[in-house]
Amino acid sequence: MRLTVFWQRMADHFGSGYSETFARDHVMTELGGLTVHEALDSGWEAKDVWRVVCTVMNVPGERH
Repeated sequence: MRLTVFWQRMADHFGSGYSETFARDHVMTELGGLTVHEALDSGWEAKDVWRVVCTVMNVPGERH
């Protein structure tokens, strides 16, 4: 998954304003205690981060 697709999905689900706040501030144990930004910066694949976000935040299946 390209980062542009990842960020579009984040914006579609959380809204353009909140998606950035969530990605910057929400620490997830499923990402090794990292935020979305930290996980991506440390080398996590965007598709894997998106899967974690979907699981943790109960994103409906049709948005995966």
